Amino acid sequence: MNQLFLYNELGTYLREQIGEKVQKISINAGFTCPNRNGEKGWGGCTYCNNQTFNPAYCHTEKTVTQQLEEGKHFFARKYPQMKYLSYFQAYKNTYGKVEDVIRKYEEALAVSDVLGIVIGTRPDCMPQELLDYLTELNKRVFLMVEYGIESANDKTLERINRGHTFQETVETVKRTAAKGIRTGGHVILGLPGEGHDELMRQASLISELPLTTLKLHQLQLIRGTRMAHEYELNPADFHLYTAEEYIDLVIDYVERLRADIVLERFVSQSPKELLIAPDWGLKNYEFTEKVKKRMRERGAYQGRRVDL
Repeated sequence: MNQLFLYNELGTYLREQIGEKVQKISINAGFTCPNRNGEKGWGGCTYCNNQTFNPAYCHTEKTVTQQLEEGKHFFARKYPQMKYLSYFQAYKNTYGKVEDVIRKYEEALAVSDVLGIVIGTRPDCMPQELLDYLTELNKRVFLMVEYGIESANDKTLERINRGHTFQETVETVKRTAAKGIRTGGHVILGLPGEGHDELMRQASLISELPLTTLKLHQLQLIRGTRMAHEYELNPADFHLYTAEEYIDLVIDYVERLRADIVLERFVSQSPKELLIAPDWGLKNYEFTEKVKKRMRERGAYQGRRVDL
């Protein structure tokens, strides 16, 4: 293996796929979630507070077009030639009447300089009718569907109130990728009950899925969530990693991932006023540079331990 290679980075992948520098603009299109509205459960996932990742312009009283134009204005001040991907991020963006969902996608694609869409959703929220539409859409614009996987352990999924099984993830990821659609995944490292051995098992299972991209991030305890209350009652159930511990965990995980999976991020940042722990005081890019430095020190690279 060429030791200049550490892992597959998203920026390089997007330049190869699109041919231009692009920026995601997050959109709150007003969708909800089946384990918030009673279909699967109430209250959502125990760790979830959507305020942690919605930019200021993401408000449902604004149209998709308004949100995109405000996002474009924000980024264009520094990068006037930038092109964009509309990122349907908040809640589950395939959940609703299919015709309403499609209308919002098409509204986003009608905005100038928007070259494609990225759709965040759950594995149990992809009806065949919508997947058929996305199969055709994929032929004319850049498209990626990201599924919240979070864990490969059904006991964990039940504990965090996900409302679906890992097998449902496997089936939906395979069904999506089989249509030729770029398929992403998202996992949380450090959920209660999941130590190092379980996470290494998870990495191997994730590596077997036909994923194009993968996001990793640390467990964060967010004010106002049920998980924060659980931590208050039973802190011994949680291992909150130091930055250095988590860097080595990420590297161990990445070494067990297929070398062609594009790694979009390793950490997530929540607003200071909402974050209980862990607070490392590092920006995402600073953490990424620390991961790269440590990988070089260890002689590590993505896929190194896939066959071990």
